[in-house]
Amino acid sequence: MTQAEYLAGRLLLAMPGMGDPRFEHAVVALYVHDAQGALGVAVGKIRHGLRLHELLEDVGIAPGQAPDCVIHDGGPVEPQRGFVLHSPDWTGPGTIEAGELGCLSASLEVLKAIAAGEGPSRWIVALGYAGWGAGQLDGEMRQHGWFAARGNPEVLFDTPVTARWKSAWLGEGIDPALLASQTGRA
Repeated sequence: MTQAEYLAGRLLLAMPGMGDPRFEHAVVALYVHDAQGALGVAVGKIRHGLRLHELLEDVGIAPGQAPDCVIHDGGPVEPQRGFVLHSPDWTGPGTIEAGELGCLSASLEVLKAIAAGEGPSRWIVALGYAGWGAGQLDGEMRQHGWFAARGNPEVLFDTPVTARWKSAWLGEGIDPALLASQTGRA
């Protein structure tokens, strides 16, 4: 695989009939993809029963100016580990930049900045991630499990959670209803 084929900065969209119910209609913001593997954060489902203020208090941060918003279910791997997907106008220790998708931070510094009203202008918080070992995502792509859409920040930050999968497909010029009818699955 050449460097040009790596997909960091893209949105992975689960193909209809992919076969893994954990990823039904999944939208995964992909922040790392290289010869060692891939890491992304799912942004198509929320974590019920937990909101940002409770999460901040659990890690010893006063909510301050942070709005009390939903927490995303970022994936099946390490579901207790937190990530902030955010605009590139804030960076801190360990921040990963990924083109149009913006940045990914996993440190408490970004949460402290958000609570203080000094963080990124656009952000979402997720617990957990989706990870693939070396070559694993590439194999799933060849098996038609995923489609790599462009890293559209409007889908990530401006589209309601339940509409992201459909919106990302439409942004690629593909009607997901027609795609589903071709595969026999919705």
